[in-house]
Amino acid sequence: MRSVLIPLFDGVQSLDVTGPLEVFTGARTAKGERAYRVATAGLDGGPVRTSAGLHLLPDTDLRACGTPDILLVPGGPGTKAPDPALLDWLREAGPAAERVLSVCTGAFLLAETGLLDGRRATTHWYHCAALAERYPDVRVDPEPIFVRDGPVATSAGVTSGIDLALAIVEEHHGRETALRIARALVMFLRRPGNQAQFSAQLDAQLAQRDPVRRTQQWILEHPEADLCVTALAEHASLSPRQFTRAFTAEVGVPPGRFVDQVRLEAARRGLEDTGAGIEEVARDCGYGTPEAMRRAFIRALAVSPAEYRRRVC
Repeated sequence: MRSVLIPLFDGVQSLDVTGPLEVFTGARTAKGERAYRVATAGLDGGPVRTSAGLHLLPDTDLRACGTPDILLVPGGPGTKAPDPALLDWLREAGPAAERVLSVCTGAFLLAETGLLDGRRATTHWYHCAALAERYPDVRVDPEPIFVRDGPVATSAGVTSGIDLALAIVEEHHGRETALRIARALVMFLRRPGNQAQFSAQLDAQLAQRDPVRRTQQWILEHPEADLCVTALAEHASLSPRQFTRAFTAEVGVPPGRFVDQVRLEAARRGLEDTGAGIEEVARDCGYGTPEAMRRAFIRALAVSPAEYRRRVC
């Protein structure tokens, strides 16, 4: 049975703690026994106050803990001015752990202790620039929901900590065990680490001008349609040049790139949610051919549609 230890501190984000904790405590071996021994610990063993005002009571005093197999460091506003004693403990225990994981801004604590030096890492998209600026020895990647570099893995905001924990469970105990936990938690899907932090709708701005906004919504609802600039400009009652300028200025990306994002997201949903074949999904999402969809998946996700479906379904 592997041990998992989650340090707690004032200002911790509660979901960074409880999300992965539910995954690890829910894992069972083939014999039905608990697969992980999970504990939380604070510097003095007393209650901590989360960023939302919830009080959590650690299982033990952090100073009394030995080195765990898996050290999971959560984030939250409390990472902005961490207790030096917490950093000292992480410096000592981190290198000896089998795996070191972080959720959201927990990456800042790992970076401060040198555990991310020379490694590729991520954090919540909002904090990626600050992480890269403050710790130039860390290769920050703002795109994926989690990044694994050797024994150290970092994840983006809150719920991505669940995805990372599921990936670790799958590595240790197999895909079926991880999927069983995901279903028990009513997870929509078990996302691969290279999935982007944003969906097309979240990544793009909502256009202000009504013709552009209506066309933007049309794209989202009809990925299978002819979405070339000429057709979209006609839908917006603008010239192609006017439409391209207005769309790029108001949405934040050129229309072609937005269409690519929408089609990729629609294809992912089609592979995840339906029993349709790859050729049918490609046609329904506007790719025309399975090969065109395959190239889009390889370019954006570094996996083929068939491999993507295998990983998440």
